[in-house]
Amino acid sequence: MIVSAVVIVIIAFSVVAARYYNRILAPNVKPEGKQPADLYIYTGSTLDDVVQTLRDSNLIRNPDSFLWLARRKNYDSHINPGHYVIIPGMNNNELINLLRSGRQKPVDVTFTNVRTIPVLAAVVSSQLEADSASVVRLLHDEHFLSSIGMNRRTIPGLFIPNTYEFYWNTGARGFVERMKKEYDLFWQGSRKEKAEKIDLTPVEVSTLASIVDEETNMTDEMPRIAGVYINRNKRRIPLQADPTVRFALEDFSIRRVLRKQLEIDSPYNTYKFAGLPPGPIRIPSIAAIDAVLNYEHHNYYYFCAKSDFSGYHVFARTLTQHNQNARLYQKALNRRKILK
Repeated sequence: MIVSAVVIVIIAFSVVAARYYNRILAPNVKPEGKQPADLYIYTGSTLDDVVQTLRDSNLIRNPDSFLWLARRKNYDSHINPGHYVIIPGMNNNELINLLRSGRQKPVDVTFTNVRTIPVLAAVVSSQLEADSASVVRLLHDEHFLSSIGMNRRTIPGLFIPNTYEFYWNTGARGFVERMKKEYDLFWQGSRKEKAEKIDLTPVEVSTLASIVDEETNMTDEMPRIAGVYINRNKRRIPLQADPTVRFALEDFSIRRVLRKQLEIDSPYNTYKFAGLPPGPIRIPSIAAIDAVLNYEHHNYYYFCAKSDFSGYHVFARTLTQHNQNARLYQKALNRRKILK
């Protein structure tokens, strides 16, 4: 009888031990032996939200055992949002300790070849928790922009296209403030000295670079195009840059700028107003910024696209030469029936 009682106790103990082992120490993250998985915990999430995310992501075998231990470890009072890398085969204890600790893994945020603030916001929000509407809203807030030395016209120049490391749960303000720090770093040292040497502010360099970006995709040609605009600006000749008219018209699809379109009354219309427009017409590339800072010194004052549609341009010193080049290009447009 005593033996039977001992056996019963041992069995009962084994059952309880097995139950606790399964809830605490048994592997629960799946699939075992495969690649780590990403888990994103949103700001403001509750314990139920986390469990639902784990269910929806199909990351754990037994959500109930995770919930049981999470409550006993008081995880619901220590939910840290962010991006976590979950290792296959982790047990509930290991997983909860990771999530409680807030040891999230940073993510790479990349933006290149971005034209407008709304597009930038969309690209960034696809890589961070910050939603695009909050980014756009912040970048239209004149009070905030003033606090970082910008305004709604100059703000595109703040963003230096590159890849940056962020915590995934970074909000709109955190993103922009980080970009301001990167902007300040970018404009330290030689770039700042070169801008001063050509008598342009960083924002003015970015503004001219944005025009250069719209004129050509050929990085080897950018310094020469930048030189044309600097030559014209020095002699107070209107820049007469077609991309600024497209920007004013809010239509970058225009391939052939018509005479009537040159009459648009906009401070961005460099056919009507001499000097640089009030801000960048797009987020400029680093290549174009450096092309302006290292512009080619020459005597060209005009250029137009080559009639072979190679993407390159032909340059001229005089208006007579330029008009001849322009007629060749216009004939090429006519042959291709490109009327606008």
